[in-house]
Amino acid sequence: MKLLAFSGLRTTYRALITLLFVVAGGLTAMSATAAATDSIVGMRVDDFELVDQNGIAHRLYYYQNAPAVVLMSQGNGCPIVRNAMPGLREVRDAYADKGVEFFLLNSNIQDNRASIAGEVEEFGFDIRVLVDENQLVGESLNITRTAEIFVIDPKTKKVVYHGPIDDRLTYENQKSSAKHTYLADALDAVISGDKVEVAQVDAPGCLVNFPERAMKQQHASISYSKTIAPILEAKCVGCHQKGAIGPWAMSSYNMVKGFAPMIREVIRTDRMPPWHADPNVGHFLREQSLSGDQIKTLVHWIEAGAPRGEGADPLTVPREPIKEWPLGEPDLIVKLPAFEVPATGVVDYQYPVVDNPITEGKWLRASTVKVGARKAVHHLLNGIMKEKPADGERGQSRWGPSIGGYAVGAESQIARGNSGTFLPAGGYIGFQMHYTPFGKAVTDESEVGLYFYDDDKKPDLVTRSSVVIDVSLVIPPGEGRHEERAYREFPKDAILLSVFPHAHYRGQSSKMVLRYPDGSEKLIASLPRYDFNWQRSYEFVEPIDVPAGSKLIAINTYDNSTSNPANPDPTAEVLWGQQSHEEMLFNAFTFRWKDETSDNLKPEYEKLMREGMVFGMMDDNINGILEKKELRGIAGKRLLASFDGLDKNGDGALSKEELEMLNRLMARN
Repeated sequence: MKLLAFSGLRTTYRALITLLFVVAGGLTAMSATAAATDSIVGMRVDDFELVDQNGIAHRLYYYQNAPAVVLMSQGNGCPIVRNAMPGLREVRDAYADKGVEFFLLNSNIQDNRASIAGEVEEFGFDIRVLVDENQLVGESLNITRTAEIFVIDPKTKKVVYHGPIDDRLTYENQKSSAKHTYLADALDAVISGDKVEVAQVDAPGCLVNFPERAMKQQHASISYSKTIAPILEAKCVGCHQKGAIGPWAMSSYNMVKGFAPMIREVIRTDRMPPWHADPNVGHFLREQSLSGDQIKTLVHWIEAGAPRGEGADPLTVPREPIKEWPLGEPDLIVKLPAFEVPATGVVDYQYPVVDNPITEGKWLRASTVKVGARKAVHHLLNGIMKEKPADGERGQSRWGPSIGGYAVGAESQIARGNSGTFLPAGGYIGFQMHYTPFGKAVTDESEVGLYFYDDDKKPDLVTRSSVVIDVSLVIPPGEGRHEERAYREFPKDAILLSVFPHAHYRGQSSKMVLRYPDGSEKLIASLPRYDFNWQRSYEFVEPIDVPAGSKLIAINTYDNSTSNPANPDPTAEVLWGQQSHEEMLFNAFTFRWKDETSDNLKPEYEKLMREGMVFGMMDDNINGILEKKELRGIAGKRLLASFDGLDKNGDGALSKEELEMLNRLMARN
């Protein structure tokens, strides 16, 4: 009995000690929470952009027309979050018709996009989870625990409620129903324009570790000279120097400090540096993005007041003037005719044609386009032709190899390894010029610099280019995140070198997927946020094997809603068109045929590739047949008129074999 009594006493003692530790820890956490949350309600929330678990970008500014934005901190494995989700879902559903936006926000250092996606799938979360992998948003919101709710009023950009969803959950117990519906009450007040009566309530949740919070003093000691200036030199100064495209020059500490708040904003909203490939998908040459450590260092330094510290100012070092030709003096320069760009209005695409100055066939290893009016030239495309067309636009169907193209951010093209593009002698070069007036009349005199292989050093491999295109796209009025897709099928084994997504003002995101002959798929490139103002080729560090029969699928989303600040007209149904107020799915790519060499060219492969272009454009569900419901847009309507005649077996669908005449039909229109 004594032994049993002692054992029970010891158990009770241990439980008491454990309770004291829990209470002490709870008090400490509560004190920390109280200190952190005192200033949350009424705090202004700075704009940010984060990618969710599915690789889709969301920017806070985008939801400025919503009556409220609700964020709940989330962490994998937290039982309180899992138990809170049904309640959050109920509130979400109750306010769906009022336009309130709901997100989860994961700032856990131990979680990543893949593990978050796994948690979402396992527990059936149907609310988007924003992945705060650098913890900058969680830090700025003063998050302490998971399951904290933040209600943001988009009109004031301020937090108007901070706390739990309701009072149903505690750390060890759950009530059958809530007595206080804090979140719903707060939303009712915001929507009606009233003051939130209960604006701050302590919320139970799992503690989130923010290591940088304890390093505020160290942030104030970050060296501008040794740390900040070298990051800027490596990632920013190339554009932000005199004579370059950047609007201001990073020429000294004083300049950087003056623009420091703006630097913080464009980093938090992922607008700079202008590199839009998802860092979690693929690896690319000449990557220009900031690393996570660089992002955190720059933002923490700015938030610490951008201190000057000791040491020299590396940015004041005299610089060489911007080179006229960044790749060196070209072997040959092709000059385009001058064109007068008006100050305002819409300029039709221009199709100048010049004589091909190449007098004998050459292998092209690189090219650079030097535009004459940088602010006015949106893009430049071209191709060599045997004959001069009466109509430059119609001549595009007869374009052969390109001498190099241009879009903002993609001025030069350099062949990979021992490869190149053969440019024949004679004939003509046709151009497509897209001009965008910017408020000042200018004259454009663009030039293309060409760099050839020496005659005795012909490359072994041949670089080809093609495009996934969809002229049948239809974007409904007012629709956000509208998806369009198209594909190109490879008739022979190939090696994929690069992709170049392209859309216009409504372009929102872009993905490139390889579907292999066995039906498996691989996401090879993703732009969570497409930016019309910055376009470039993304060249794979490791070129990708593409077996014959594989499909390269382009999936673009478009934002035709009022929330898109660049949208020319949210009320318009948008079709394919060349002007920026129209739309395109025009995702270019470069590749090599696996068994093609410069001594064994395969022009017949190119013919096979072209034959499948229109089919891949319209086969939206990618099932190998075309149904009438898939024939949309300008191209679809033209084909629809001939549908029954082409449907030889009368099964209500068109096979590839039944489309033998399709390319010629499309060419006539």
